[in-house]
Amino acid sequence: MQNNSLLDNLNQKIDEIVIGQSDLVKQLLVALLSGGHVIIEGVPGTGKTLLVKVLSRLISADFRRVQLTPDILPSDILGTNIFDLNSRDFILKKGPVFTEILLADEINRTPPKTQAALLEAMEEQQITLDGETMLLPSLFWVIATQNSLEFEGTYPLPEAQLDRFLFKLVVEYPSKDAEKQMLLNVQAGFKAKKLDLDLLGAIATVDDILALREQAQTIQVEDNILDYLLNLVERTRLHPDLILGASPRSAVAWLNATKANACLSGRDYVTPDDIKEVAVPLLRHRLILRPEAQLDNVKIDEVIKSLLKQISVPR
Repeated sequence: MQNNSLLDNLNQKIDEIVIGQSDLVKQLLVALLSGGHVIIEGVPGTGKTLLVKVLSRLISADFRRVQLTPDILPSDILGTNIFDLNSRDFILKKGPVFTEILLADEINRTPPKTQAALLEAMEEQQITLDGETMLLPSLFWVIATQNSLEFEGTYPLPEAQLDRFLFKLVVEYPSKDAEKQMLLNVQAGFKAKKLDLDLLGAIATVDDILALREQAQTIQVEDNILDYLLNLVERTRLHPDLILGASPRSAVAWLNATKANACLSGRDYVTPDDIKEVAVPLLRHRLILRPEAQLDNVKIDEVIKSLLKQISVPR
């Protein structure tokens, strides 16, 4: 498939720098191709920030990072109009949201008002300041992170806002072999904190990524594949362990993600495996367990995997 070599090169190059997170890299690329925002959950020190920085550099995208804290205001994200004494006029001081790739670190540490301002920009791809509407870049893509262990002093995102994210990715610890390779790289002089991204050559452009997004939308989906996806969505709404199933927005997001997964795999058609491969990251933050299921220590990922086994796969 056209441009598949570009995606392979991108995937390979990231894997060389961010060791032991190949599944995470693939899922992030699927999200990038489908244009869906991502929330990444994991303990500190697993390479989340490094991964996003490397990816933005490899596609020549503008990158901004904002560390979200309890005292950050919406204007700190969106920007504000400041009166200039020299020109006697208001001048817009743009916030970090005016970028192509925005890393919002620890989104659950900032208050709901600031969260809402960011999520509105994600949904509308525009912001309104003092009555003036301004469009954000065509690529505009948000990767938000949150710590899975710390809950004190945090503001968890409501389910309706979590639904704005295409994927929730959970970063696992790397394997022993991968971690050893990391140590060997450090021994050889690699320093992630001092990684000079300017020396990291771009292998794609933002226009290339936008073209790939358009290409992904042309991926063929047969009626029986659509029916299979809808059967899975319906099953989430009837599952005895779930109090909230997948929304219609989830179904649309699932379809777009499967197309992107097929494109990343070099195919111009969707298979049932594409639907299965993106199911867990796409649904884990959208489905809500019943209280009794939580008491029984039922895991949402296990419920999703069981759902995939309950619906027959089209031939």
